[in-house]
Amino acid sequence: MSEHSIDSQWQRLREQRRTALIPYLTAGYPNRSASLEALRMLEAEGADFIEVGLPFSDPLADGPIIQQSTQIALNGGMTAAGALSLIREAGLSLPVVAFGYLNPILSYGLERFIAHAGEAGVAGLLLTDLPAGEDLGIERTVYASPLALIRLVAPTTDDSRLKVTLAGAQGFVYLISRLGVTGPQTTIGPQLQRAVERVRGATRLPLAIGFGIATGEQARAVSGLCDGVVVGSALVNRLNQGIESARELMQELAAGLRNGSDSLCGSNPT
Repeated sequence: MSEHSIDSQWQRLREQRRTALIPYLTAGYPNRSASLEALRMLEAEGADFIEVGLPFSDPLADGPIIQQSTQIALNGGMTAAGALSLIREAGLSLPVVAFGYLNPILSYGLERFIAHAGEAGVAGLLLTDLPAGEDLGIERTVYASPLALIRLVAPTTDDSRLKVTLAGAQGFVYLISRLGVTGPQTTIGPQLQRAVERVRGATRLPLAIGFGIATGEQARAVSGLCDGVVVGSALVNRLNQGIESARELMQELAAGLRNGSDSLCGSNPT
């Protein structure tokens, strides 16, 4: 997998006029074997990309559900190396995005992590605590690698900062649907619509929306604004109830996006 696999997947989705379903799971939650089964289930139930969270002891951008899943994964011995091993063993045929914080990757060794991630099947890297321009050395290292450096954008990001953030973005742009931490609650309103318009005006990359999407109906509604829908906390919460509960939510989300399949009419062309 590589940056090119992400681009190719978006192209296939455009040709099929489909909005991407992008589920998130914390590596090693609720345990390694269940996490491995869940990753394979996501692909089987219609995921187009998968975000895999790298457990970290201080996940400040995450809400209580993902924080709890991270702590349980860490208590079970999951590490950044373990997460890459999990992804490799899952043998997924779709692009995987490693999602997390900078500290575990720097502890692993940035270049070493990038090399091992590529070997494991990771196509993109999304770091919640690496603002654009904050560390040019780290950015250059990722840019020189096969991994796409995916950027987060908040609804309140002003135009000048938006330009800086998106200047080097790759793969797709992840727009946070609301302020605050992750969690299953969101409202689709004028502020989100304005944020989408501003991002669309600043980049030709595909746009994914996440933070708070918890139902098929919400996924369908959001799909009218974007190219991809990210679901994290709601899915992690369902996995706590068992793999079949998580599977039911995936099926509901996939059905909701099928019902909103015309959303890509307004996407930026490539």
